[in-house]
Amino acid sequence: MALFRITRDAPLSADEAWRRLTDWPAHAALVPLTRATAVTEGPVRTGSRFTMRTGIGPVGFDDPMEVVRCEPPGPGGGAGAGLCRLEKRGRVVTGWAEIEVRETAPGTVRVTWTEEVGVRGLPRMCDAVVAGAGRRLFGRALSGLLADN
Repeated sequence: MALFRITRDAPLSADEAWRRLTDWPAHAALVPLTRATAVTEGPVRTGSRFTMRTGIGPVGFDDPMEVVRCEPPGPGGGAGAGLCRLEKRGRVVTGWAEIEVRETAPGTVRVTWTEEVGVRGLPRMCDAVVAGAGRRLFGRALSGLLADN
């Protein structure tokens, strides 16, 4: 399993950063050849599920995920901090991801994305390449989600 971590600072409130970071279709829009399907209705919560489908036409794979821990920033999840943990439930991609939002000053947040990912059938000697690709791909997505549009 390849482990990587990405950190970004953004001039956003913790609530706004959380809203953007838990918008699964917005994630998919920033990852090439990927779309979100089967997204649980309503606000993100423990037990929410969604699938990221990566591919072209019938050639591709599903990456189903479940939110196993959901602590939004604010009254329900601690002042100015939030944590969302996802477990990957697929046949191809395995592992977990955590998205942490922490207010560092009024109107400023630090987001930390930590992910441990495995690709079935890929030997451990490929972990460094997988981690590097994950850092680049998800770093770009994270920057896009936090950017002013």
